[in-house]
Amino acid sequence: MMEAMIDDAKMAAGRKAVQFIKNGMIVGLGSGSTAECFIQALIDSDRKIQAVASSRASADLAKRGGIEVLDINTVPRIDITVDGADEIDPQNRMIKGGGGAHVREKILASASDELIIVVDNTKLVPSIGTRKLPIEVMFYGSPATRMKIERTGHQGQWRLNPDGTLFITENGNLLFDMHFSSPPKAPEHIHDALLHIPGVVDTGFFFNMAKRVIIGYPNGKTEIR
Repeated sequence: MMEAMIDDAKMAAGRKAVQFIKNGMIVGLGSGSTAECFIQALIDSDRKIQAVASSRASADLAKRGGIEVLDINTVPRIDITVDGADEIDPQNRMIKGGGGAHVREKILASASDELIIVVDNTKLVPSIGTRKLPIEVMFYGSPATRMKIERTGHQGQWRLNPDGTLFITENGNLLFDMHFSSPPKAPEHIHDALLHIPGVVDTGFFFNMAKRVIIGYPNGKTEIR
């Protein structure tokens, strides 16, 4: 019952985001379940657009729906990217990367004129850090990189596939899921410290990127902030 209510909220947010998409745009497609709701709503709307995707799953869904998906390396600019978030606070600071695509999602967002975040209401938190923080790590020297990450005072583990093998990102890297004992007061400082560790590609922290956040509720209503 709860899962169905969350799905309804995700669909409401995804459908609302389509209203900001105009024919002729190049649209960035994020990853994850709420982003997939947006992609499906975009397909149903029959907008005449081209897209750039942050993951194979998003690209495949768009292609099946008849949307032309471009290589980001051939696109000079992106009009709007629509993506989800694992959690978001009142300052629109986010943690992303539950699906393991946060590095590509961040590149896509930074290449866009506008980033719209779509979430269901369960993703709203007073302070980010209640969920794991994905950190993409190069395989080369990864044990040493992990040791340095944990020396920042936070524990975690390598992300695994259901069969117990290491999860490998589409960039060919590992994911270290770091946990906080309580939401950090200055996540920006933690992000900066992690980026200075050799072997760390990027973290799932997103700051100062979302211009618009669409929140979906189980009753089908939406809120924009």
